[in-house]
Amino acid sequence: MMKIISIDKENIDAEHICCAIGNDLKNKTRTESKKQWMKDRFDDGLVFKRLDERGKVFIEYMPIEKVWKPIVGKNFMVIHCLWVSGQFKGKGLSTQLLNECISDTKQKKMDGIAVVTSNQVKPFLTDKKFYLKHGFELVDTAAPYFELLVLKLNKKAKNPSFIHQTKTNIHSLKKGFTFIYSNQCPFMDEYVAILANLSKKHKIPVEIKKLKNHKEAQDLGSPFGTLGIYFDGTFLTHELMTEKKFETLIVGLGL
Repeated sequence: MMKIISIDKENIDAEHICCAIGNDLKNKTRTESKKQWMKDRFDDGLVFKRLDERGKVFIEYMPIEKVWKPIVGKNFMVIHCLWVSGQFKGKGLSTQLLNECISDTKQKKMDGIAVVTSNQVKPFLTDKKFYLKHGFELVDTAAPYFELLVLKLNKKAKNPSFIHQTKTNIHSLKKGFTFIYSNQCPFMDEYVAILANLSKKHKIPVEIKKLKNHKEAQDLGSPFGTLGIYFDGTFLTHELMTEKKFETLIVGLGL
């Protein structure tokens, strides 16, 4: 097994956080936005563990009561993100990270673990087959493709669920694009601004909603948590995309 370390209040300023690695100005800015978001969440129970090497290998999770996703429940841990990339794939690190979360959840006497996945492989979401292999079960769905999986440690516990508004797949009746995001992902400020400006160039109305706390995330956020892109009030995608791909999306909408 490879060494996994925890990032906390004591070491966060000295350690990298995996998502944005690099010493250039852009990555430093991205990293600072994510680190500040984490610092503000540690008292809410946020846990961030990563491989003790320089790479994108980490798991992030926190209690459902303070989670930044539109799901409700009690005494469950929720995985925000589990990511193993590049040369570190195929070495059992995803399982090792998940086991860290399972062990932590048991130690805290919580009833289980929940995670949002999708009914087909999607960018930025761990393939649900991984979780099903480790004993998770489907307990709820939200349009157009989100699934809520749960690993129950207490079989008598009530299952978590998506909030009603998420199930309706509608944010508002406003025309144009609505971007709802948080700094849970260090790339959001930068890329949402790029996509919003591109929308304006196409004369498409734009609304940007930056989530400030877990209550807003639970009420307004997409099931992905860090980003939801809506058009005319209906959810389109959680995917952070390039300008070219967003241009293709705009064309596909007939705009």
